[in-house]
Amino acid sequence: MHYKIIPVTPFQQNCTLFWCDKTRKAAIIDPGGDTRLIVDQLNALELVPERILLTHGHLDHAGGAGELAGILNLPIIGPHHEDAFLLDNMQQQAAMFGFGGGAACQPDQWLDQGDEITVGDEHLEVHHCPGHTPGHVVFFHRASQTAQVGDVLFNGSIGRTDFPRGDYATLIHSIRNRLWPLGDAVRFIPGHGPESTFGEERRSNPFVCDGC
Repeated sequence: MHYKIIPVTPFQQNCTLFWCDKTRKAAIIDPGGDTRLIVDQLNALELVPERILLTHGHLDHAGGAGELAGILNLPIIGPHHEDAFLLDNMQQQAAMFGFGGGAACQPDQWLDQGDEITVGDEHLEVHHCPGHTPGHVVFFHRASQTAQVGDVLFNGSIGRTDFPRGDYATLIHSIRNRLWPLGDAVRFIPGHGPESTFGEERRSNPFVCDGC
């Protein structure tokens, strides 16, 4: 499994391409916008897009999903159904943050804890990690010890909980009880900013470090 990060939207959100080396089939995780840029990257890497995956329903992560699904004729998978209220109100989110796009989208499949998604011959585990939003999920590729965690965890920080139905205590519980058990060696791609490892965050992140 390989991946490529494509910063999109004015929020520089980390849209991520995960692909299977053998089949060249790819998943597009969190296409928040700039759909032409995403399509150009797929073509440049000679990938075969298979599905769109959403970690959660915020505009900068899901705002381009409907458009991209239409362009590429792909199913939209995820997030957890608790984020339906966000996906249904995508246009209101766009107006609130002052940039275009963000058509409402209805996923072809909702996800839950313990589900598994295939990407070519590879497999991604689904972990429900609420707190930033109630329906946030994380995608974990066990073979390469790589996770796309959306806005649950960042390099040196954690996701905001001041948006509708965010909850700080729930977010901390998700990190400690759903992410840390996956192992310190796991390298994660956050929704924004640089990558890190769970071990490094357990050592130094002031919100969730061991002993904090």
